[in-house]
Amino acid sequence: MADSHASGHRRRFLELALRAQALRFGEFTLKSGRQSPYFFNAGRFDSGAMLATLAGCYADAVDAAGVEFDCLFGPAYKGIPLATALACEYARRGRDLPVAFNRKEAKTHGEGGNLIGASMQGRRVLVVDDVVTAGTAVREALAAIAAAGGTVAALAIGLDRQEAVAEGERRSATQALAYETGIAVVAVATLDDLLALAGENAELVDQRERLLAYRNRYGIS
Repeated sequence: MADSHASGHRRRFLELALRAQALRFGEFTLKSGRQSPYFFNAGRFDSGAMLATLAGCYADAVDAAGVEFDCLFGPAYKGIPLATALACEYARRGRDLPVAFNRKEAKTHGEGGNLIGASMQGRRVLVVDDVVTAGTAVREALAAIAAAGGTVAALAIGLDRQEAVAEGERRSATQALAYETGIAVVAVATLDDLLALAGENAELVDQRERLLAYRNRYGIS
């Protein structure tokens, strides 16, 4: 995990997540019912400085992946501040990108509908979210973008847990989504990156064995 522009975003993202307590260790029951030794909650990136640093990590990951896009989209709800912060980061870098997002429920008055922001007609759209679990919100976003005349260029997420979606399944949630939709998924960091950091950081070394045990039980091959 050398601190280069191409890979330094991984370490910066994880260290920021630890400082913000967006990444915590303990015993957590996931939606799947699994008992996880760690939990990621992007809602803890709750200040302007944190979001600015986070957006820089996302931008570096997307640029390193070579994704070509000309519009940003944030799925409700956590994707909305992430896409907005990323738009601000790209503007700071000299690239002014249109940004859009959706509502969970369609608005029945005023302009109506469930899409807000820039038109996506004819644009290559980068979807920005925190994680992929069941993938329901992302699939809804993909349908909304297609209906609005846009083409999804890729999905950028913060953390890829790299674990199988179900017992006996050999694909992770991100792999299953990519396989089903044909859309590339760019993760700022992965469980492998967290394991690498835990092996180097004295404060995290006690967590590494529990992370490895979880990875061995639920991780993709």
